[in-house]
Amino acid sequence: MLERLFALRSHATTPRTEILAGLTTFLTMAYIIFLNPSILGDAGMPKGAVFVATCLVACLGSTIMGLYANYPIALAPGMGLNAYFAYTVVLGMHYRWETALGAVFISGASFLAITLLGLRRLIVDGIPRSLRVALTVGIGLFLAVISLKSAGIVVADPATLVTLGDLRKPGPLMAVLGFVLIAAMSARKVGGALLVGILGITVLSFAVGTNHFAGIFALPPSLTPTLFKLDIRAALSGGILNVVLVFFLVELFDATGTLMGVAGRAGLLPAREPTRFNRALMADSSAIFAGALLGTSSTTAYLESAAGVEAGGRTGLTAITVAVLFLACLFIAPLAGSVPAYATAPALFYVACLMLREMTALDWDDITEIIPACVTALLTPLTFSIANGIGCGFIAFAAIKLLSGRAREVAAVTWLIAAVFAFKFAYANGAG
Repeated sequence: MLERLFALRSHATTPRTEILAGLTTFLTMAYIIFLNPSILGDAGMPKGAVFVATCLVACLGSTIMGLYANYPIALAPGMGLNAYFAYTVVLGMHYRWETALGAVFISGASFLAITLLGLRRLIVDGIPRSLRVALTVGIGLFLAVISLKSAGIVVADPATLVTLGDLRKPGPLMAVLGFVLIAAMSARKVGGALLVGILGITVLSFAVGTNHFAGIFALPPSLTPTLFKLDIRAALSGGILNVVLVFFLVELFDATGTLMGVAGRAGLLPAREPTRFNRALMADSSAIFAGALLGTSSTTAYLESAAGVEAGGRTGLTAITVAVLFLACLFIAPLAGSVPAYATAPALFYVACLMLREMTALDWDDITEIIPACVTALLTPLTFSIANGIGCGFIAFAAIKLLSGRAREVAAVTWLIAAVFAFKFAYANGAG
């Protein structure tokens, strides 16, 4: 049955490898189960219901991705999008969270429409090769920033923006130990090195007393306070249309960029697997609807899926494993919460290091290609946004090609995307 569903042999993988990869991916993204309710709770949403919605939509989205697209990519509510939802739309612009959920639903409908019409694939095909490579590198750098920040190795500084954290503290120290352990095991070709590293540091955290084992089983809270509570009518009012546009753009480019970056690492880019990639686009488009109906911010493909791909995941069985584990978290939330951030951070940072090697595929003698690629790769982590990195890269690509007399090398969709982002940046800046 597994062979019929996932074609394991043709992908040179086994059920054991896929399940271990799914467990690796899950452990690196399980933090969303606790962070999403915390962030959306700041916007006044019931945390218990958001916890259940987060687990259910991650299970549903990953299941669709696994069975329909046969991709080793997991879905869950996006971190950047939930922060925009809570702190900008609700707390900053003073919209009710029900209205914000309505905006998520409308943006999801628009997102699905351009996917069904083939426009999203047209956009993907219009991305220059150099920018596609830069997307993978930018995602790698973004993963590096996220992992170092969560481990406490990189911290905020008022004078220099960021600086080195206190490596004498248990968390950063164990994260460093975990990274060295993972790298050493990988060099020795030890199978499941990422998973062993994560679990090893988790066990160590109990031994040294920096982590508390909170138990295993707990009944899930009620979903009723957020189920079908979105207010679409209020979201259609003129004042929130800009919010819908931002949700749409971030969903479009964050999700597409993540899918392309992770699929590239797995050898499943559109040129090789066009049908499966189209289905992957449909899967992540559909998941946004479910999240809005259940009561959470936009659902998207997860960067942390790269950890599972690096652990050997190549088929949808990896995503199905993630889905089952998220469903189980409804009942074993205390156990899932026992894995600390400094245990998953080393795995993410190791994957980030490997993703940087993609830059060797660029033509470093062509300034019109390499500079936009570098802009994309660098601004993605520095602005903490895949969408911003993509937007700046497109604008730089179009402008440099135009001014260097090579405008004919720019596809029509590239001009359009560059213009849309230029307008968005100008409008956002003008609006303060």
